[in-house]
Amino acid sequence: MSYQSVLRPGLFEGRVYIVTGGGSGIGRCTAHELAALGAQVALVGRKQEKVDAVKTEIEEDGGTASAHSCDIREEESVQATVKAIIAEHGRLDGLVNNAGGQFASPLTGINQKGWETVVRTNLTGGFLMAREAYTQALSKTGGSIVNIVADMWGGMPGMGHSGAARAGMVNFTQTAAVEWAPSGVRVNAVAPGWIASSGMDNYPAHMKSWIRSLADAVPIKRMGTESEVSSVICFLLSEGAAFISGDCWRIDGGGSQGSRIWPMPNAKNNEPYNGFHRATTPKVLSED
Repeated sequence: MSYQSVLRPGLFEGRVYIVTGGGSGIGRCTAHELAALGAQVALVGRKQEKVDAVKTEIEEDGGTASAHSCDIREEESVQATVKAIIAEHGRLDGLVNNAGGQFASPLTGINQKGWETVVRTNLTGGFLMAREAYTQALSKTGGSIVNIVADMWGGMPGMGHSGAARAGMVNFTQTAAVEWAPSGVRVNAVAPGWIASSGMDNYPAHMKSWIRSLADAVPIKRMGTESEVSSVICFLLSEGAAFISGDCWRIDGGGSQGSRIWPMPNAKNNEPYNGFHRATTPKVLSED
């Protein structure tokens, strides 16, 4: 089998894209779709073995990828990694700023170290990757950047550190879209809602029942798939989105529009799209 993208074959032939957090979840899926559409993909992650595994998958499927270990929170590491990617592939056409992470806690339970760690990962790291992609390549050639944020509208209770960082990344997206437009660089963001992805398995056991109930808060009464996020990312990277910049697209089944005073009955005609032939269901959703 191969990736069943909704976009035309060969769309990204000859292009090179960096995908951070490419070793799992949405990043892994997006890397596969980009490669299936002809792109060379530079996978970036903290753990070399994870990006190596995805590189192997892509090559087994007939695509082209490279794997790079990098802590995006460290400026010198980011600078060196972007430089190495451009040297290896000969060019750079865009960046998918997907790497991120957080832990569940009320605000009163977050100490300074925990707060700063999450902000550095979800905001500072994304800024460093985007700045280096721009200064080292895209400022000369043009291109596209897509930042992955989160559904943090109305606050993000239980993950306030992540919500603050993601809101900052949306503002950074808007600013960069203006400052970098003269170079032909578009900058957008996507905000996934509840997506059935491997990241759900990273939360503690006591959160399992809550995770399984998340679909009830979505108007279309289901979680999203990784493919439903990846398809939007790939579209925003494409020439079809040439007049879209500084925007943030919510991929959440209408969840961010919900209201407690409006009933949410059972939904119909809401079959998910899943073009990712290597997708797996998170353990937390498949266990009894």
